[in-house]
Amino acid sequence: MEQAGTRAKAAVAARAPRVRSKFREYVEAIVVAVAIALFFRQFVIQAFRIPSSSMESTLLVGDFLFVNKFVYGAQIPFVSKRLPAVRPPHRGDIIVFKSPTDGRDFIKRCVAVAGDTVEMRAKVLYLNGKPQQEPYTQHTDRTLLLPTQSTRDFMGPIVIPKGHIFMLGDNRDNSHDSRFWGALPVPNVRGKAMFIYFSIDTVRGFLPPHLRWTRIGDLIH
Repeated sequence: MEQAGTRAKAAVAARAPRVRSKFREYVEAIVVAVAIALFFRQFVIQAFRIPSSSMESTLLVGDFLFVNKFVYGAQIPFVSKRLPAVRPPHRGDIIVFKSPTDGRDFIKRCVAVAGDTVEMRAKVLYLNGKPQQEPYTQHTDRTLLLPTQSTRDFMGPIVIPKGHIFMLGDNRDNSHDSRFWGALPVPNVRGKAMFIYFSIDTVRGFLPPHLRWTRIGDLIH
């Protein structure tokens, strides 16, 4: 009887390290997974939700998209340095950036880079003296605001300084952008919009929200 009790105690003692070992494996796996996810979010790809109509109809309220932070050189946490960029922002890039006015994340289209001359004449964008064909833009207000009223429809010409880019919303009459707060410092750039991974319509009055299946997977350009 005493011998049986001894064997039982030995079996329990043998199982205890195995249980602790298995628990440790689970914890280590979770820690590694979290570390990898945080690394990718900080330096490679981050999710972003469209909160306003300033980029319609390219991007709609309720679109969820992935942003490539690696291409422009991601910000290193706690220091004012960035990783080396694959390339600088180009004209036409749709970019998520930190607003220079209140620090929120905005998304707009880059229409000019350092050295370009930008002008807005009666809602038409002029780049280096030439009117631009922009099929992706929309205008929802027929009213022309004079230069004495606003910089929305008439602005410039201004030359974009070194280290800056000029950002405009595709929904030109309903966008708070570089026409109002000036050229954007490149260090404020967070990443380039890639594609829509989810989209839900939540602005259709009293109707329940529904998925926009046809938008899921769309490349952003």
